[in-house]
This record gives sequence, structure tokens and C-alpha cells, in this order.
Amino acid sequence: MSTKKPRVLVWGAHPDPSRYANQAAALLHQKGYALALTGVRSGEIAGIPISPEFPEAHSVHTVTVYVNAERSSKAKAELFRLSPQRVIFNPGAENPELMQELQQAGIQVETACTLVLLHTSQF
Repeated sequence: MSTKKPRVLVWGAHPDPSRYANQAAALLHQKGYALALTGVRSGEIAGIPISPEFPEAHSVHTVTVYVNAERSSKAKAELFRLSPQRVIFNPGAENPELMQELQQAGIQVETACTLVLLHTSQF
């Protein structure tokens, strides 16, 4: 019996395979997660196009963040519109103010490396 894995948005997706956001997206795909990719650079990862726009509201379970605090603050309305259950802030993407707002809205917040979570079966 197969268990459907939740949809994950990689925010800050990048077509360069040396970037951590790319590696995380590829590993999420390999492990069977449905993906949405949002980033400023066009391209694709594992055949999935990187979009400059966020997906539709309520369409993702987890957002893994690879953008800096300035960028995430500017797009926080879009993040709240998504209404994810969990947001992971990867190293370098921490945004304490936004993290606090998300927690106050009842959204689970983690400061962690998505790649480490995946490699240690903690995702």
C-alpha cells in the first residue's frame, strides 16, 4: 500500500545543480514528494518547471525556504495565502520576525537544513 506524500514548495528553487535548493528539490522528487518550485531564475529541476509565482492557495503542505529574510519579508503575504502546515527555514534563510508571525498563525516553523532532514529520515 502506497502512502501519498505531501506537496512541498521549494521557495528559492534554482536550476544550478550546485545550489542547495536544487539538491533539496531533486532529493524530494527522488523520495516521492510532489513538488512546486518557485524562484527568480527560469529553468527546471527533475523535469518540474521553476515558476516566478507561488502556487495556488492551500495547495502545499510544507514550504522549504531558500531565500533571504529581505525577500521572504516582501513576499510574506503570498506565503500566508498558501496556508502551509509547516515552513522550514534553511541555513541563511532565517527570518525571526516572519517565523514568529507564522507561529502565531498556528503554522509549524523549523530552522533546519532540508537536505539533512531528508538524509536522516526526519523530513
